[in-house]
Amino acid sequence: MKVKMSPSEFKNLKGIEYFKFEEDFIEENVRCIPMIVRFKMDAAGIKLKLAEWSKFHPSERIKLALLPVSNQEETDLYHQFLIGLIAKYTGNQATTMAIDPLPDWSNLHRIPNMLTEKSAEMAIQISIQQWCSLTNIQRFALIKLCRSGHENKNFPKAVAEFGLLSS
Repeated sequence: MKVKMSPSEFKNLKGIEYFKFEEDFIEENVRCIPMIVRFKMDAAGIKLKLAEWSKFHPSERIKLALLPVSNQEETDLYHQFLIGLIAKYTGNQATTMAIDPLPDWSNLHRIPNMLTEKSAEMAIQISIQQWCSLTNIQRFALIKLCRSGHENKNFPKAVAEFGLLSS
């Protein structure tokens, strides 16, 4: 039996991009990490496990969604805040990852192959104009949702939500 969860703390939070399809991001009765936080974690070079995320206080999760990462100083502060939370709640060191200096979502001249392939599976063609019209977080989300090994049930929902079904 599937437990109906209340809406996430991000649903009506001002100052962030939060998508309707993210309300379905639930694993083991825990809300998954929203795309805005995943985006910022990638920028800060930290990998966060769902078990770690679930231990954070809602106000700390909201802060992770709201903190800016628009320059190196802000990104460094975000990195420090996040590793501090992980240490506080788990006693473990944060898992770091390499920061991609040119992530696929930032390339406005070419749609990543994995996204083109995933879209073709659904008989959807995303034009470069549509790709360019998306926000950074929308492009990031599409790439995350079409990766192999990811449960892709939210990919069609994201494509529809982002207005990519009509040419």
